[in-house]
Amino acid sequence: MSVITESANSATWDIDLKSGLEIADIINEEDKKVALAVEKALPQIGEAIDKISERLRAGGRMAYFGSGTSGRIGILDASEMPPTYGVSLDLIQGYISGGEKAIRFSVENAEDSEELAEEDLADFNPQANDVVVVISASGGSRYGLHILQSAGERGILTIAVTSNPEAKFKDFCDIFICTVVGPEAITGSSRMKSGTAQKMVLNMLSTGAMIRLGKTYHNYMVDLRINNIKLHKRAIDFVCEITGTDEKTAAETIDKCNNVKTACVMIKRNCSKEEAEKLLSRNEGILRKII
Repeated sequence: MSVITESANSATWDIDLKSGLEIADIINEEDKKVALAVEKALPQIGEAIDKISERLRAGGRMAYFGSGTSGRIGILDASEMPPTYGVSLDLIQGYISGGEKAIRFSVENAEDSEELAEEDLADFNPQANDVVVVISASGGSRYGLHILQSAGERGILTIAVTSNPEAKFKDFCDIFICTVVGPEAITGSSRMKSGTAQKMVLNMLSTGAMIRLGKTYHNYMVDLRINNIKLHKRAIDFVCEITGTDEKTAAETIDKCNNVKTACVMIKRNCSKEEAEKLLSRNEGILRKII
């Protein structure tokens, strides 16, 4: 049986006797193992990216569900999608057992509550093309298990993200993503390596899906929301780099449409904002198909 996060870690046995630098070095050595653990799960992550993007393209949504650290990581990833890729607030959502209070404080027994799971799933109200992702280091919480079972019974695509190869979730999901990071530096503190692995996996799932949906051109995030000075400057830089135009032209075009993709089409096709928007609409918003 593979070692899971709750086991004692022999490599950090005397960590309480170490200096600050030694502690940092020990934790850093443990953290180096995370990317290698994620690498072994890439086939499942890749499958999930493809299936998520298919469903989002068909009008579906995705929701993360988790408790404690796992729930917070899901909420963090979901909250970054609208400003980064210009998607609606409800396209990718995050739920934590115990609700808003649990984002900042521990809510006792929330991870063991099927009632809270049912409430959160009802709030999301999954439909045919939606995706449910349940996150848990141990992969055995009642909250997460109930989400997977209920969503699965409705025919919803279910994905489990865990660090336990023996997780109960494994039998109740369509895609099982397991990053075996081994025991934590501090026994049982799954916010450490397991949490880092979860963040990496969710970054891949959401970013991968956005790439597949045409939210990037090369590696530029061309659907970012231009809503502050920093992002306005970034948008101008993107337009300059993508089209080869000068900064003044890029800025003037951005000011006309407030959208990187549209500005790029306007410049490369020498057309109006309206014409550029029509071209994007006819090509599923994929800039590669136009320029």
